[in-house]
Amino acid sequence: MAPRARVATYKVCWVGGCFSSDILKAMEVAVTDGVDVLSLSLGGGTADYYRDSIAVGAFSAMEKGIFVSCSAGNAGPGAATLSNGAPWITTVGAGTIDRDFPAYVALGNGKNYTGVSLYSGKPLPTTPVPLIYAGNASNSSMGQLCMSGSLVPEKVAGKIVLCDRGTNARVQKGFIVKDAGGAGMILANTAANGEELVADAHILPGSGVGEKAGNAIRDYAMSDPKATASIVFAGTKVGIQPSPVVAAFSSRGPNTVTPSVLKPDIIAPGVNILAAWSGSVGPSGIAGDSRRVGFNIISGTSMSCPHVSGLAALLRAAHPEWSPAAIRSAMMTTAYTEYPNGNGILDVATGRPATPLDVGAGHVDPGKAVDPGLVYDIAAADYVDFLCALNYGPMQIATLTKRSADGCTANRTYAESALNYPSFAVTFPAGGGTVKHTRTVTNVGQPGTYRVTASAAAGGTPVAVSVEPSTLSFSKAGEKQSYTVSFTAPAKPSGTNGFGRLVWSSDHHVVASPIAATWN
Repeated sequence: MAPRARVATYKVCWVGGCFSSDILKAMEVAVTDGVDVLSLSLGGGTADYYRDSIAVGAFSAMEKGIFVSCSAGNAGPGAATLSNGAPWITTVGAGTIDRDFPAYVALGNGKNYTGVSLYSGKPLPTTPVPLIYAGNASNSSMGQLCMSGSLVPEKVAGKIVLCDRGTNARVQKGFIVKDAGGAGMILANTAANGEELVADAHILPGSGVGEKAGNAIRDYAMSDPKATASIVFAGTKVGIQPSPVVAAFSSRGPNTVTPSVLKPDIIAPGVNILAAWSGSVGPSGIAGDSRRVGFNIISGTSMSCPHVSGLAALLRAAHPEWSPAAIRSAMMTTAYTEYPNGNGILDVATGRPATPLDVGAGHVDPGKAVDPGLVYDIAAADYVDFLCALNYGPMQIATLTKRSADGCTANRTYAESALNYPSFAVTFPAGGGTVKHTRTVTNVGQPGTYRVTASAAAGGTPVAVSVEPSTLSFSKAGEKQSYTVSFTAPAKPSGTNGFGRLVWSSDHHVVASPIAATWN
């Protein structure tokens, strides 16, 4: 993303995990070292921001003008699974790219299925190999999962073993099959992962298949005592469509700490990414893997996060005067949510178009982010006001700001909705009503007039969105204009979600913001 950037790395993770004290210390050292961007491909769990070490470290970095991007997490596709949701952090989900690594499974009954694999060792024989379901080759009640010691060597020797995904690592299952004498492995997704395929560097000939293919292969293996299969590895294929789709593992909103801030902010490439790899472990990451590579194919929001970090470095170089919030705003308001044919970006977990709770503002678009037209800027003092709206006390705020003088004015009204965020998270009571949000945009492009369009709906029921004023005119760069949005909705059952989009358009720019509405 930023090939001329200089990279400093700070080790905070060890065999026993990543400790908050190490993370916070590394962030403090990085700030002292004068970095421009902090990229944190780690996280886990949620807590109030004054108890969240990453949020605490990121606040200090933000005050120094440092852009902080973090992984949303790999706990999807369930709702409210993301971490690193503080509004001064850019929270990144994961999508696919148009590259795949197909490994075709051919069954003895003539049926063929497409899976994925990074295996590049000695292939299977050209003739079909006996196939057995792991659940029928084990004395364990969990034998289908190919866990350590669960397979009976006499039953799997020389055969391709069908293992169900889950519980232990995908590549670990291949080691267990190989140790039991198996010739190959087919790794079948279950309902938890659906049709999402993530390529792995298997230790033996192996292919990962989706839930539907896995069910069909399992039925065949269990019904035919002479079942056979073969696996053909097809290398690298590009031009895969549709692309991107939201990865099923990508953690989702809403933001459980502050639902008033829509998260994730954005998605970026995070599936089957070519990444530098340590020479101290094999490509599978398993201790018994003696292979060594300089690069590997990795999936996770740990891959999507550094894409955004690199883009932030490019934007900082192009616009050194921009704040971290302005850089994030540029990426969010220029992100795309549709394919060229006009259809919405799909969520692989559902097969349906993704929502702002899955993708935030959409998929990052580097070329457009350099020239966004308008930005939603946020200063450190604005975040303090936001903390006041959360009813944080002086000690809690000081934990983040490192200053005892920061506090809340007794006779002032604070509102979470006043934070100048580039997206809208709107909460209605179950009985409906009207909610107002105010935003201020700063012109970073040429003079021009912007006109607004906005709409939202919940399950086919429109949410009325009115914007005042509906036109904004700018005569120079740096000029600021404010507007107020009124969201009016009818009564809905608690837990209902609605989605929409607010767009400011001029002759040269389109500045878009996602809307996510929830009824409590």
